[in-house]
Amino acid sequence: MRQLACDIPGREGQSVELCGWVHRIRNLGGITFVLLRDRSGMVQLVYDEEPSFGQEAVLRVRGTVGASEKAPGGYEIRAESTEVLGAPQAELPLPVNKELDQVGLEAILDHRIVSLRNPRIRRIFEVQSDLLASFSEALRKRGFTEIKSSKLIGSGTEGGTGLFPVDYFGETLCLAQSPQFYKQAMVASGLERVFEIGAAYRAEKHDTARHLNEYVSLDVEMAFIDSDSDLMDLETEILGEMFQSLEERQGKTLEDYGARVPRAEEFQETPRVTYDEARQILKDRTGKSVFEITPEGERELCLWALDEKGVEAVFVTAFPRKKRPFYTSPEGMKTRSFDLLFRGLEITTGGQRIHQYQELLEALPRFGLTEEGLGDYCSVFRYGCPPHGGFAIGLERLTQKILGLQNVKEASLFPRDRKRFRP
Repeated sequence: MRQLACDIPGREGQSVELCGWVHRIRNLGGITFVLLRDRSGMVQLVYDEEPSFGQEAVLRVRGTVGASEKAPGGYEIRAESTEVLGAPQAELPLPVNKELDQVGLEAILDHRIVSLRNPRIRRIFEVQSDLLASFSEALRKRGFTEIKSSKLIGSGTEGGTGLFPVDYFGETLCLAQSPQFYKQAMVASGLERVFEIGAAYRAEKHDTARHLNEYVSLDVEMAFIDSDSDLMDLETEILGEMFQSLEERQGKTLEDYGARVPRAEEFQETPRVTYDEARQILKDRTGKSVFEITPEGERELCLWALDEKGVEAVFVTAFPRKKRPFYTSPEGMKTRSFDLLFRGLEITTGGQRIHQYQELLEALPRFGLTEEGLGDYCSVFRYGCPPHGGFAIGLERLTQKILGLQNVKEASLFPRDRKRFRP
């Protein structure tokens, strides 16, 4: 039965079988040490002669475990039989067994198939996997049902811009900017609480370290809320539990990245300021008039939150109506909506939705929209819908900020931006 590298400590004298990739080879005067890598870590193999395989060869190895102070984990395996399951047919385009500090991001992404073999890069997506698991766990225990909606839509609920057209048997459809319509439909169906993890698409011509044209959105929608405060309460609880879970499951990776996550109780203290209050804070701190909150402003607001509350996050609420989608519940000239800024970057947008049919119809002309142009969207409310709201967290941005990555593309397995559509 195959063992993993993490299973080897404590098996001194036992015969074991392992499979993995050749991470590094060191020949020391007749004895060769091979570092074998599998999904759980590294283990050292010992050969009495120089083996014929090279770096990144895929092996099946049988041998006996022995103690060794110099080996990873304090144990090594004296190889007795080795089978090469897969031999590299070309030279590696970039290093797999060392830091990639001297390799540019474009090269790393151009050779993504190989760069993902680098343990430090691969751990980014192990962290991401745990974020997804804890997000789902936190919502399921609160009575939420996971849904999966279509990414092909006839019209956009976020408005008509920023959509990717798709030829669908001669008809022009679009890639979904979000599952907004479907989330609200399922809330109105009687499920009341739903969430979805899925791809979202924005045809925006950005080329920055914070934007992707395809990203993973963690969407939440909940019925019978009183205001957007209920949603902010929920998000601080969920993220707090996600951070705690990450610390428990991925503590070593956080340590390797020099990263820390807020404690759950710490995150509960995330301050909430209105859009106008945020602008005043920025004016007070910078001495400059602020007409809108820019990326630099987001960073400054998070520094303010750290100074005031000891947490690198802040909710900005009560956005002007013109800065929010048509379906956002208004409150005078403001809206019951919010952004969550974390470590200088917006990672969440959310708010309460309009749930009354007539109110929705009255809102459409303000945004240059019609009931006919929105297709089936308005039917969610025509037959009765409870007060509700929701939010969406960008997975890649959250990952980026947790690990301190310089570019959001580092947190995407196969990023898509204006210029990149491969591999």
